Amino acid sequence: MNFAALDLNLLRVFDAMMAELSTVRAGERVGLSQPAVSSALGRLRALLDDELFVREGNQMMPTARAFELGEPIRQALAGMEAALATTIAFDPATSTRSFMLVGSDYFSTLLMPPLAARVAEAAPSITLQMIDHPSSEVFEMLRDGRADIVIDRSLAPPDWVGSRKVLRSWLVCIAKRGHSHLARRGIRPGDAIPVDVFCDLPHVLRSADGSKVGTIDPALARLGLSRRVMITVPHFQAVALAVEASEMLGSIPVHFAGMLTDRLSIDVFMPPMDSPKMDVTMYWLRRFDRDPGSAWIRDQIAAVLAALERRSVPSLPGPLPIHPED
Repeated sequence: MNFAALDLNLLRVFDAMMAELSTVRAGERVGLSQPAVSSALGRLRALLDDELFVREGNQMMPTARAFELGEPIRQALAGMEAALATTIAFDPATSTRSFMLVGSDYFSTLLMPPLAARVAEAAPSITLQMIDHPSSEVFEMLRDGRADIVIDRSLAPPDWVGSRKVLRSWLVCIAKRGHSHLARRGIRPGDAIPVDVFCDLPHVLRSADGSKVGTIDPALARLGLSRRVMITVPHFQAVALAVEASEMLGSIPVHFAGMLTDRLSIDVFMPPMDSPKMDVTMYWLRRFDRDPGSAWIRDQIAAVLAALERRSVPSLPGPLPIHPED
């Protein structure tokens, strides 16, 4: 191979193709047109004497040689990015960087509006994007360059991922205002819902993958109890809307509930047993620890969520003791 003919941009195109398996999407990732990507691949094929990517249906699939080169090239590019990151100046007032964030609708609703207002004032040309994605895939998204920051519950990150706890939350129960069954039982907003009532009423559950098991179900099962999950939805906002329009109960994070009680006709209750505290954590690639732009946006996110945590939440007592025989 003639290394003198190797252009670093060819490796960037190769890396983008390994991630996207599409010349169009690879071009969008590296800022090149589809013909330019095809041209770069042609040069790489000639240099390496290998097809690298062959079409199978609608995708360009890597050859064995491409698979062999994929991780070493990704690591080499990552090393160069890390080496250069410490010398790159970052001025929020003039920066045009884009940051891709990953988080549930909980964060797109609670975080993004105040974050946008804060960033717009200090960095008017910065772009923020947020997408939702299953927790099981978020570290892969960071590694592949499809995300800059992930905000999720506490996970077990690999050693190449940095993390910072930014919020402590817990789940509360919600029901439509004036819920007939709760009212007949004398259960008022702020009260803990007795476990027999909790199990008798139908539930709407936020579930990204359609599972009907929530955080409380294992504890109920240990008592020989179960509840009826009537529907599952992928977003907390949908849980609240379904609750408002029905006799179902739902469970959503406490800060989210505090915001929605002013906007929807719902009341907040305590669950029948202690809701475990959840540490909300921010994740990023550790090689960007000292990148000024990444550090700046992480600080903005942390500041907004710290303010959210200080905001008053519904005043709720502790949960009632569980007496299944009641």
